[in-house]
Amino acid sequence: MCAKGGFKASLVGFCYTGSKCVHSLPFGVGVLRKASSSQTSSHRIRLYERDDYRGLVSELTEDCSCIHDRFRLSEIYSLNVLEGCWVLYEMPNYRGRQYLLRPGDYRRYHDWGAMDARVGSLRRVIDLY
Repeated sequence: MCAKGGFKASLVGFCYTGSKCVHSLPFGVGVLRKASSSQTSSHRIRLYERDDYRGLVSELTEDCSCIHDRFRLSEIYSLNVLEGCWVLYEMPNYRGRQYLLRPGDYRRYHDWGAMDARVGSLRRVIDLY
């Protein structure tokens, strides 16, 4: 079953079948594929435990299936996408509402379209056509 949610930055119809993911993105963007270890694209994101880039900061360059297990955080109040695009999921193991994060600053969770600061997992977007 596909999860739907959020608004303007949300993915629509995001489903995995095998090792590939095919869906439609807003604004006419096409296909997203799951990252493989052989692909060498540059991705970097910083997560902050408070809004306006305050508090504990954590950085990711790889997919993370459970933010809480890795960083002991279940809520992220601000983030900065330094390189690449990411999909943020509100639940662990890439479940729940999803938000497409492009490079830029997100001072508060409202900036990426979320209703609250709950974050479960993050995955890199490898191909956008």
